[in-house]
Parts: sequence; C-alpha cells; structure tokens
Amino acid sequence: MPPSRVPSSSVPSNLAPHSSIPRSTAGMKWSVVVPARNEAAMLPALLLALNAQTRPADEIIVVDNASTDDTARVAAEHGARVLHCAQKGVAHARQLGLEHAAGDWIASTDADSLPEDGWLAALEASIRPGTVALYGPMQFLPLPGRVSERTARLSGAGYRAFLGVMAALGQPNCGGANMAFSRAAALLVGGYPPVEAREDILLGLALKRLGRVQYAPEARVHTSARRLDRGWGPFLWTHIRNLAGRTSGYFDR
Repeated sequence: MPPSRVPSSSVPSNLAPHSSIPRSTAGMKWSVVVPARNEAAMLPALLLALNAQTRPADEIIVVDNASTDDTARVAAEHGARVLHCAQKGVAHARQLGLEHAAGDWIASTDADSLPEDGWLAALEASIRPGTVALYGPMQFLPLPGRVSERTARLSGAGYRAFLGVMAALGQPNCGGANMAFSRAAALLVGGYPPVEAREDILLGLALKRLGRVQYAPEARVHTSARRLDRGWGPFLWTHIRNLAGRTSGYFDR
C-alpha cells in the first residue's frame, strides 16, 4: 500500500531532520523520476542524456500519465522503469514516482528537458549535513524561429541570477525539471500536494521546514522552449500567476 499523505501543515516548523533521512552520500542510491504525458517524441533525447550521466542513476522511472501515444513503449525501449498513472495531472504522476522509487534520493526532471552529463554528480556533491532538497538552474534549448543560441544563453543567465537572489534571501525556488530531494523527507511531509501546477514549489517549501533546501548551481538542465509558442509575454505572465498560486488552467495556457 502506498504511503499516506501527511499535510505539510502538520509538520512542526522546528522539527529536526528525521532519523530515517540519510546523512551521508556514501552508498546512496538515486532514482530519477520523469512524469510524461504524450511525450514519445521527446523522451529518447532525455533518456539518452540520463543514460550518459557521469554518476549513473540507480534507476530511471518514467511515469506514463494517461498517454495516448507510445510514451510507455519508448520509455521501456530506452531502459526506463515504466509506471502507469491513470489520474491525469503532473502532481499525481510525480507522487506515484516518489512512492514507488527505490532510491534514497530522487532527482526530478521533465520529458522535454536535457540534463548536462554531470547533473547527477553535481546534485550529489551539493548535499551537506541537514540537506533535504536541492534545486539547480535551467535554460532554454534553442528553438528555430523563436529562441536563438544567444537568447537561450541569456535565459540561463537570467534564471541563474534569479535563483541566486532567491537563495540569498532564503527562499528556495524548486522547479520540477531540475530538483532533487531525500525520499524519506518527501514522504514525511506527504509528498507532492494534489494541485494542478506549482506542486514542485510547494514540496520545496514543505521540505524547508525539515532541513536545508540548497541551490546547486553546477547541476544544470536545458529545457524546451515550446511553451513560448504564444510569445514571451504570455509565457512570463503564466509563470508569474503560477508563482502567486493562481494555477487554474496552467497547462492550457
């Protein structure tokens, strides 16, 4: 039976890291969890990138979120463990991966993203005593007619600056395409809340009550700019609304 969810509000703000949370990286096992809905075209590049990591994952899980294409078959052909989540919604898919992962730590990315080959190694190297979660920078992949190589680099520089400022202010900004966390800690706070979007940020905030949520600047991920199909203005407005908690219709915009 999967672990029951514990409301994050029930976790005391002064709670010390739980005794089941690993305190050393020695012998640590890593699971990578990828939610995917109709991502058969995107998955091969991601899975090749994950299989090329200098610190190999101990398992790669693709959660097929009620896809109607060949997502599950493509994932299996590339060596991923496939889970099936019939309930639509990225939070539900991420939660299923969390509950069934075998790793001590879970690294999260998205089907349309490409982690650099040192991604997992950089995440693991960033763990310090008391660390329960990590998050890293992202930048857009070039997109013909929309995002040039120069714009892609500028997007990365801008996002790194934003994350650096937020880290200095003690405000973690965990993004599902590039974050990692102790599985034991995540289960202790109940995992991902069942919301339409912003589930990654909310999990990060809940984990912050257990221990350190740390910025890992060397753990870099490149992600698709396909959500820029309507231009920069609507894209940025959608993300501002998301950060403010107004997530209704997030994946329809």
